[in-house]
Amino acid sequence: MSGEIVLGDNQYGKAETHVVRVFKRGDTHDIKDMNVSVALAGDFAGAHLTGDNSNVVPTDTQKNTVFAFAADEIGEIEDFALRLARHFVGDFETVHRARVAIEEFAWSGLGEHAFERTGEVRRLTTVSHTAGATSVVSGITGLVVQKTTDSEFHGYIKDRYTTLAETRDRIMATSLAARWRYRDTGVDWARCYEEATRQLKQTFAAHHSLSLQQTLYEMGKAVLVACEEIVEIRLSMPNKHHFTVDLKPFGLENPQEVFYAADRPYGLIEGTVKRDGVPDAPEAW
Repeated sequence: MSGEIVLGDNQYGKAETHVVRVFKRGDTHDIKDMNVSVALAGDFAGAHLTGDNSNVVPTDTQKNTVFAFAADEIGEIEDFALRLARHFVGDFETVHRARVAIEEFAWSGLGEHAFERTGEVRRLTTVSHTAGATSVVSGITGLVVQKTTDSEFHGYIKDRYTTLAETRDRIMATSLAARWRYRDTGVDWARCYEEATRQLKQTFAAHHSLSLQQTLYEMGKAVLVACEEIVEIRLSMPNKHHFTVDLKPFGLENPQEVFYAADRPYGLIEGTVKRDGVPDAPEAW
């Protein structure tokens, strides 16, 4: 096959600028702990094709901009990402699109100025901004949840390679990652985040599950019903398998109380729940 070779879609930026902002209000301190990644797209063909960097905003500049903007009030991570993305598109003619992704690490206070990092959970947001449109996708990752009953799995296809026994009662556990797309940017970010995560947790706990797929759909549906500002949610739920240990060789019974937790291999269940009629926006993700 022959034909002209051309440059395709491209972007570049500074990934994972880890910034910790301390807010000092007298003797009481607060902290904002963020990992910020910036990616710019625009008129950068010269840098690829001829090594002409005259249109390039250095990644070092991007990193320093994150630190400089952090000296101001940050607000919610969506607010901070919007400020950064609008700055790069608005202040540099060669930048046509800016994507700013932030993960926030949670800390709780141990005193006026001492803190404890609280678990694996991180809050997420990604802002994609051009001169004509802005999209905001937020979410949560690292949320490990488990329930010890109200979960079944049966009626599936079986062939000569199937060894899994059907069950009417099992442990169901997962490390949830969920990302949701907002309808616009005029949103109370903190309230929506709290409500979405509350719905995810409560639905997982209350739903009697016939499969992890069914629970995924119900969790996504609950978020959309509760949060009008959200038009689409994508969930990734690895099935953290727990197997009942056979204690009969030791002369013991095991009425579904002692389990072996396997870290791999694991089933990976993923799905999208969206409002009917809402157009796809692949550039937002």
